[in-house]
Amino acid sequence: MTVRTVLLALATALPATPAVAAHDVDVTSVARVFLDEIGLDEAGRRRYVLSIVDLQVPPITDPRAVLPPDCAPVDDTGLRVVSGFAFACDTPLDAEDALLLPWSLAGVVVVARWGDGSGASVYFRGAQGTVPVTLGDLRAAPGSRARVAATYFVLGGEHILLGVDHLLFVLGLLLLVQGLGALVMTVTAFTVAHSITLAASVFGLIPLDRGPIEAAIALSIVMLAREIVVADRGTVHLTHRMPWLVAFVFGLLHGLGFAGALGDIGLPESAIPVALLFFNLGVEAGQLAFVLALLVLHRLLGGVLETRLRRMKPAMGYALGALATLWFFERLPAVWGG
Repeated sequence: MTVRTVLLALATALPATPAVAAHDVDVTSVARVFLDEIGLDEAGRRRYVLSIVDLQVPPITDPRAVLPPDCAPVDDTGLRVVSGFAFACDTPLDAEDALLLPWSLAGVVVVARWGDGSGASVYFRGAQGTVPVTLGDLRAAPGSRARVAATYFVLGGEHILLGVDHLLFVLGLLLLVQGLGALVMTVTAFTVAHSITLAASVFGLIPLDRGPIEAAIALSIVMLAREIVVADRGTVHLTHRMPWLVAFVFGLLHGLGFAGALGDIGLPESAIPVALLFFNLGVEAGQLAFVLALLVLHRLLGGVLETRLRRMKPAMGYALGALATLWFFERLPAVWGG
């Protein structure tokens, strides 16, 4: 039984996936907010602004339930708060305080910008319908590279495992691979390529335009789906002879997609190289876990479904292409800023 057969088995077991834009909050279940300290009000209270970046999350209708006891929402006239609210506290927020964001999400990345010019970016996990944001973590974050490394490693792993379009590209690519050696070369080429463009984009060497990139990623899956179908008819193209080269070329494109997701999350200014490195390592760990799961399934199934799944290969190619085509047309308006 070949690796391709196992990939087909896994694909048939995947539930129908709603056509959504990759990396949105409804896909990743991770939102981002800003917490800015903006000085004192006329009464001498410390003022802050909580800004919600992702408009897909529900609005906060009761700010008092979010804030510590000695804080209260205030008029945000002149502060231009588009989504979120301003509040003031009798005493400055300290390590004992917490904000309770009322969202049923996997987590929230909070980017804090304090009045003394320091800042921090920390990921907080959701729990039972809320996301507790402990201010002690935000205050301590700039000096804790281990915390930054662990946070961004988890975020990278979660991103690849929840990014359905990236996983389907890997799945489609591996359907064309024959032999363990070609499999290793293909996965390695994809890894090296998206690591290059991810880093280059984060450091500003490559301009990032999310709309065309996301649409092109969908087209890359359509192309692979077509190659799966024509291979079953006996037609051999460059994709079949050198899958590692195709993986490298499209890996450069997918790396820009990863960079867009990382841009949504934000990077801590005090530890950008650490956060970038461990986000990428998390992506690789998630991708490796996906591939290893397929190999384990291959060994467990043996030759039981070999003939049946071989016959299903064209149908799986058509299904993969149809889903990716739907994604492409959904993402097309964003190419022109729609």
